[in-house]
Amino acid sequence: MISHISNEVWAFDCEWVPDLSAGRLIYQLPDDLPDSEVLKVMWLEGGATEENPRPFLKTALCRVVSIATLIRRKNANGTVQLYLQALPENPADSRQDEPYILRRFLREGLAGREPQLVGYNSHNADMRILTQRAIIHGLELLALSQRLSAKPWESQDVDLMTIFCGYGKGYSASLNEAATLSGIPGKLETCGDDVCGLFYSGKLAEIIQYNCFDALTTYLLWLRMAHFSAKFSAEEYLQEQIRVKNMLEAMVQRPEHSYLQTYLDAWKRLKTQTNQGDDGVFQAPLQ
Repeated sequence: MISHISNEVWAFDCEWVPDLSAGRLIYQLPDDLPDSEVLKVMWLEGGATEENPRPFLKTALCRVVSIATLIRRKNANGTVQLYLQALPENPADSRQDEPYILRRFLREGLAGREPQLVGYNSHNADMRILTQRAIIHGLELLALSQRLSAKPWESQDVDLMTIFCGYGKGYSASLNEAATLSGIPGKLETCGDDVCGLFYSGKLAEIIQYNCFDALTTYLLWLRMAHFSAKFSAEEYLQEQIRVKNMLEAMVQRPEHSYLQTYLDAWKRLKTQTNQGDDGVFQAPLQ
């Protein structure tokens, strides 16, 4: 269960796609082979079948294209602030590539702020690819190395899937399943299988939006588990949700964040459908 809540909590999610340069290197493919053919080889080598033509590839052979984070910061005076941030900040800037994303998140973020990380399957997936790709790019990250080498009872980080699912195939649940059944938006207009196609058709901005949805979902599920673990009373849990709602309502007023209205609408709808009993979150009309 959730044993404590740090003054700085980062609920995060990563998105990645097959790395064409890795595919060319590992499978000794010519430089002039079209990208689409490189992808086919990578999927075939990864065990593609007619039923599953795009299997999950080894994370070392993939590149991180986006990281979204919802930050909960408790200030010295006791006030709480929320920030939804995404990398790259400017999807049109080719300089904000994978090494840039890794440095910003791992070196300037984790090392600089030392937050409590919250993810869903983050121990085996997100943190694993971040570590592998940081090593591949030759980054020096003592703070990450120390975080990874910490004993389970020494780590402050939280993998929500471990709490929700435990161990055993019969108990497994995706983020979408765990969230949706709890009245929290899961997958909306995009799913993980769409990310590769979006990236290689130049739609990184859409990936970042999807990534932000998942970070929001992860955070709201963390709030629910923290309430389950008695870290928030019923009233405190409601107030924490209202903070998220207020943050989103303020953000959607800006054109670049208008896509978040989709999340707000889905959240309100799910609370009605699942009869969650904490509709006080939406007492004020949505804009």
